Amino acid sequence: MSRQYDIAVVGAGPAGLTAALYARRAGKTVLVIEKENFGGQITYSPKIENYPTAMAISGSEFAEKLMEQVEAQGADMEMDTVTAISREGEGFLLTGEYTGYRAGAVILAAGSKHRMLGVEREAELTGQGVCYCAVCDGAFFRGQDIAVIGGGNTALQDAVFLSEMCSSVTIVQNLPALTGDPVLQDKVKALANVKIICNAVVEALEGGKSLTGIRIRHNDTNETETLAVTGMFVAVGQQPENEAFAQWTALDGNGYIISDERCLTDTPGIFAAGDCRTKAIRQVVTAAADGASAALAACRYLDRT
Repeated sequence: MSRQYDIAVVGAGPAGLTAALYARRAGKTVLVIEKENFGGQITYSPKIENYPTAMAISGSEFAEKLMEQVEAQGADMEMDTVTAISREGEGFLLTGEYTGYRAGAVILAAGSKHRMLGVEREAELTGQGVCYCAVCDGAFFRGQDIAVIGGGNTALQDAVFLSEMCSSVTIVQNLPALTGDPVLQDKVKALANVKIICNAVVEALEGGKSLTGIRIRHNDTNETETLAVTGMFVAVGQQPENEAFAQWTALDGNGYIISDERCLTDTPGIFAAGDCRTKAIRQVVTAAADGASAALAACRYLDRT
């Protein structure tokens, strides 16, 4: 029989790890279950410059420090994919691909995954020129011409990072203007080897077994042009991974768990934190705040039951 925990946390990004930290400090037994990468998506960020007390820190270093802090507090960690949740007595049974886990309360901090463009041959060329992580794959395109698709913070951070190793970087944004933080926009615009194309969308991918170019269409004129690039880094947002929890939590039209700043869901004993829930701002600092709120709410729930 699997061990019984006070709180099971699904997801080991900043929200899930912060939840584990606060729950352990409140004296609760905690299990963190992560399916892919301890630290979450933040580990792929080349530089964090907007987290309090850290002038600049890489995402991987930030995640490593947080992991060390949580492990020092005594939280247990498991690598597994939670595929279902069911009620068991006054608590919950979490079914994983390898085994089951029992807990009195559950914090869902499953985060999100990279959103795809949805253009033809995108899946086929993924890993053959189409990429979603600049930190992971940028070095493969050293000295080459590449494109970054998107105009938000992630896209601009990727462009700055890639500009240091690639011959040229072309940003393609589907909106009339970039949407990232002004300080990032200024950095990008100051780079001599970065070109910005706004109000345009990727219409087709070109090449045989690997990418040789992308065809874009300008929204204002409907004209098309082909950019000769060997790499395309897609940074058009994230999509939540909440399908396994839909029975227990209401989801909005985009698949996010409906929850407010209290991190409550419509099922007592199940809480949501971080990028997987409805919220106005998705940043590492708000994910950490969610983790603290969810943990304290879960502790109050357990203390009352």
